[in-house]
Amino acid sequence: MKLTSSSFAEGQKIPGEFAFAVQDAVHHVSLGHNRNPHLVWSEVPEGVKSFVVICHDPDSPSKGDDVNQEGRSVPANLERAVFFHWVLVDLPASLREIAAGEFSREVTPRGKSGPTAPHGARRGINDYTHWFAGDHDMRGDYYGYDGPCPPWNDEIPHRYVFTLYAVDVERLPVKGRFDAPDVRAALQGHILAEASLTGIYSLNPAVA
Repeated sequence: MKLTSSSFAEGQKIPGEFAFAVQDAVHHVSLGHNRNPHLVWSEVPEGVKSFVVICHDPDSPSKGDDVNQEGRSVPANLERAVFFHWVLVDLPASLREIAAGEFSREVTPRGKSGPTAPHGARRGINDYTHWFAGDHDMRGDYYGYDGPCPPWNDEIPHRYVFTLYAVDVERLPVKGRFDAPDVRAALQGHILAEASLTGIYSLNPAVA
C-alpha cells in the first residue's frame, strides 16, 4: 500500500496552512488555518473493509519546563514523547483519497465535535484535549484533526507521521470517546496493510 499527498512530500516541510499555529514575528506564534492535508492511497490489499488514519508527533517534549519560555529553549537532547494529532476510523473501503480541508478547516476553541465524521467515519480525540485541559478558554474534547504546534523554542524540528491502516472490519471495535491508544489496541489482529507519510514542521525561526 502507498500513501502520498499533494500537500507535502515525504520528509519535507508541512505548509503552514495545515498547522494549528504559524510563526509570528511579534508574538512568536499565531493561529494557523489548521486544514487537514490531502492524502491519497493506492495498492490496497484484497479483503479490506475499512481504513484508519492516525497522525502522531514522536518529537513532543517529555517535560514542559522549558516549553515556550522566554530566554530558554527545549534542548535537542531532551527525551521525547508521542503527541497524537489525528484519530480517524471507519473510513469506507471504497475510499482512496481525503481532500485537503475535508475534515478540518480552522482552529476550533474547545475542540471540534465528534465522533461523527464525513464518509460515515468516526473521529477520536487527539492530545490537544489533554494539552488544553487547564486552559479556561480552550479546554474541551478535541475530536479529529488538529495540526502541528510544536514549541516555538524547540531546538529540533518535529516529525508528523501520517499512518493509514487497511483493516478487515467495517467498524473498528471502539466506542464513545476513544483516543489513539484505544484505536491502536483495537487494530491488533485486524491490520491487512499499512503505509506512512512523514512531514516536518517547526515554529522556531532558527530551525525552520
